[in-house]
Amino acid sequence: MKRAWWKESVVYQIYPRSFCDSNGDGVGDLPGILSKLDYVRDLGVDVIWLSPVYQSPNDDNGYDISDYQAIMAEFGTMADFDALLAGAHERGLKIVMDLVVNHTSDEHAWFVESRSSKDNPKRDWYIWREPKNGGFPNNWGSAFSGPAWELDGQTGMYYLHCFSKKQPDLNWDNPAVRDAVFDMMTWWCEKGIDGFRMDVISMISKPDGLPDVPMNPGQLYGDAMTGTCNGPHVHEYLQEMNRRVLSKYDLITVGETAGVTIDEARRYANDQGTELSMVFQFEHVGLDGGLADKWCTNKIALPALKENLNKWQKELEGRAWNSLFFCNHDQPRVVSRLGDNSPASAKCIATMIHMMQGTPYVYQGEELGMTNCPFPSIEAYRDLETVNAYYELTAAGLREGDELLAAFARKSRDNARTPMQWDGSENAGFTTGTPWIMVNPNYKTINAAAQESDPDSVLNYYRALIRLRRNSQWTEAIRDNGFTLLSPEDARIFAYLRPGKNAALLTVCNLSPEAVDYALPPEVPQGDWTPVLLAGAPPALTEILHLEPWQAGVWGINATASM
Repeated sequence: MKRAWWKESVVYQIYPRSFCDSNGDGVGDLPGILSKLDYVRDLGVDVIWLSPVYQSPNDDNGYDISDYQAIMAEFGTMADFDALLAGAHERGLKIVMDLVVNHTSDEHAWFVESRSSKDNPKRDWYIWREPKNGGFPNNWGSAFSGPAWELDGQTGMYYLHCFSKKQPDLNWDNPAVRDAVFDMMTWWCEKGIDGFRMDVISMISKPDGLPDVPMNPGQLYGDAMTGTCNGPHVHEYLQEMNRRVLSKYDLITVGETAGVTIDEARRYANDQGTELSMVFQFEHVGLDGGLADKWCTNKIALPALKENLNKWQKELEGRAWNSLFFCNHDQPRVVSRLGDNSPASAKCIATMIHMMQGTPYVYQGEELGMTNCPFPSIEAYRDLETVNAYYELTAAGLREGDELLAAFARKSRDNARTPMQWDGSENAGFTTGTPWIMVNPNYKTINAAAQESDPDSVLNYYRALIRLRRNSQWTEAIRDNGFTLLSPEDARIFAYLRPGKNAALLTVCNLSPEAVDYALPPEVPQGDWTPVLLAGAPPALTEILHLEPWQAGVWGINATASM
């Protein structure tokens, strides 16, 4: 495959609202991020992905943008952003902006004009439809509960919002919309940013006629995402974006592509570079979902997880590039979801995902082993998706409140959005004021200050893991080698080989709370395997490898072995 700097990078995602508050108002901000750049640099990562910092009424925590070329007042000013960008570049860090262009805020000037009258020049910048049989234009439901259509009293027509009613969908079929978006992107590139993470980019091209979608039992509405993902012109529009903007700069681009298939991913992230650098696919983090919705307490079965990740490793190899992640601002903490909240399970899971081929993403606090938060009631939640689901499903008699709270404890997005745990002082050192969302009470034992000088901490393990990927004798093998899954049916061990011409790597992870004696399968070549990185595992690789709960190890071998 072609070489590219982003294939050798590690990305660190910052959720600005919850990272570091510099002025005591309880909300994280850009000066707060600037004050922590040395911490991010010392982690060893190359790129910072910022969740949205644009001007926004904040209905969906910044993913409802009212001005793409202004900064949300809570976060600071454009001068603060410029200082952050300069400070990052001085430290060798790149900045990726969150590009949210499937929709805007209903307070964006474009939509204010669009809804003002049926003959406004910007009317067709959004998706408007007449009522159908006196009701909604189709059966689509919003990802945040309720219908995906809102009746506008001024013109008597419905507008489409696949998310909040304050997030109307743009009409990408209109060339003027694409022109405006590409001009805005160029403005940010000229400012010096280093890439874009593209929010729900697979949804920008809506199907002709906006047909109804199938519904599962227990659903009040059909899934709008099913109806809109990977639409008829999405690749055409992304190729146009690439020609007009992306190809003119040395960028990293990753598309959030819900509903993506292997074949579609090969097109989005093709190695010819005509669209994006890579995509986020979500099959592996949806393996614990329910039939009607994600609100359940299911656990991810390890054989199913291995099968899925193996598919993406094998099917994209040599043709497109993988992104490697479990955590982000929309996903609960993986140490609570797949692990047991322990430092050992945090290290084990990190080893498993980081040693695959692709670009790893670390979400703030993941490098500390931050866990899901014990929110005491629905009133403690702030996430629009969570709160809306609670009241809609209980009012409809489809769920009991206690049942939903148990599901939220595992699955709510707010689990990822509690404040970064910097130290053991009040509010975890995040703010001197009242935090916008509760701080996880375990901050006194799980925090950056406590882990800084502990050689056995999760933080220092992440630093070693990132060094291994970026600057070691095994860097090339981690980047370029193939992938061979071992023991696919084993319900406790996740093991795989990374075979290559010059060296091979073996990763074995005991993803269970039980000790395991793992017999190395015959696919593992004989030879002098050297310990590369150990999370409690024994240094010597023996035919029967004994692993205590949540232990993991990586071993390497040179090309003299018979592979």
